[in-house]
Amino acid sequence: MGIPELLHFQTMITTGALFLGIIGVSFLSDSTGTNSLIITLVIACLALGLLIFSADFFIEGAKGLARRGGLPEVIIGLTIVSIGTSLPEILVTTTAAADVASKPEVADFAIGGILGSIFVQITLILGLVVVNKGLKIRESWLKRDGLIMLLAVLILTFFLLTGYTLERWESGILVLLYIIYITWLLMHRKDIKLEEEEIEEDVGVRGSNWSIAAYTIMIVFGLAFAVFAAHHLVEYARLIAIELNVPHAIVGATVSGIGTSLPELTIALMAAKRSQGVAIGTLIGSNITDPLLSIGLAGLVHPLAITPAGFELIVYIIIPFTLLGCIMALLMMRTSYEFKKWEGYSLIIMYIAFIIAQLAYNRYGMPF
Repeated sequence: MGIPELLHFQTMITTGALFLGIIGVSFLSDSTGTNSLIITLVIACLALGLLIFSADFFIEGAKGLARRGGLPEVIIGLTIVSIGTSLPEILVTTTAAADVASKPEVADFAIGGILGSIFVQITLILGLVVVNKGLKIRESWLKRDGLIMLLAVLILTFFLLTGYTLERWESGILVLLYIIYITWLLMHRKDIKLEEEEIEEDVGVRGSNWSIAAYTIMIVFGLAFAVFAAHHLVEYARLIAIELNVPHAIVGATVSGIGTSLPELTIALMAAKRSQGVAIGTLIGSNITDPLLSIGLAGLVHPLAITPAGFELIVYIIIPFTLLGCIMALLMMRTSYEFKKWEGYSLIIMYIAFIIAQLAYNRYGMPF
């Protein structure tokens, strides 16, 4: 199928409608001089929807071109899919970083957004997948990617806690580590393909009969819409935080964290119905991309310093919960290499406790 068929593709239509919706509501707000909280919320929701759909559009194009280029399906899943599903986080954090010089509090939003996204994926989303269908864990997912995920989160935490600023050189190290990880996967692609051969069909490409021109348009338009949506999401989420007197770190860790993790939730739930390992691998792969590539690129744009307003929330609540969530999930995976439904409920409860802790902080502050 070519470009004419692409114009009638449901994702293309939805993406275009959301883009026009943002333009229309913004124009209406400017022309009438109305700048209410409701309009701000509407634009933020439209931007979040556009970000998710445009990221999915980009993923389809990238996967399709990669497949036509002869890359094994499993490598596509471990590299392009993980980067693609993390595209909302990448765009939101880098867009936010560009504004840090004039709005230092946006750094709290970026840091909280990445850590919140990691925590959402490893607790709430993983918990929902497990509750939906208990999962058996492949040992290779845990020993290779699971430990790398934990190491990535620990390195990011170390950088954030030393000087409470993610410097450019530290960001460079994070990006370099991610490049080394991807390079290692590509160098061992034959071994990995043999190891995961029986689940290869689960990372297939939907609509793989598109032409090269159609895939190219998917990539170009998907990325352009995603950049536009990320800019608006950051700006209007910041306005919401100011209007409601909510710390930027909370907005980043909850609203942005859940919203930008929706691609991982969709893919993981779909994979869980057909596979006993791909769903876990999808979330782990994304949680390697986020603490290394996503925030690393943002830190290269501008150093991210935790502000005094967001210090206690990030250092005493968000970071400890994120580390605890990763360790708890990996330990559950290690027990008989199987995820039971009660463990899924435990992860969901942990996320609820995270939300309660943030709400309590916002109302009463730290108890010490």
